[in-house]
Amino acid sequence: MQVHGPSQVHGAEGLKGPHFNQRAGGPQPSSATPSSAGPSDSLDISPAADAAAQAAESGTLRTDLVARVRQEIASGTYETPDKIDAALERMLDEIG
Repeated sequence: MQVHGPSQVHGAEGLKGPHFNQRAGGPQPSSATPSSAGPSDSLDISPAADAAAQAAESGTLRTDLVARVRQEIASGTYETPDKIDAALERMLDEIG
């Protein structure tokens, strides 16, 4: 759709209209090969998400611990001075 001011709205364009990016002089997909007919979708999963999915599938996820920690966070009792000091010490050990 092209809009040229508030009173001039044009109709829908075809799929190969001016908005479709094509490489100038590059190879054009042929209709004989359906796999190269156009752009394809892809999915990238982060290593952390992959590890979480594997843990959930393998049954090694401790749902009781997760539920307890979530409840403590919600009630505001999870962060204690001892836990913060321990986390700070671990962080300082890691960075040297």
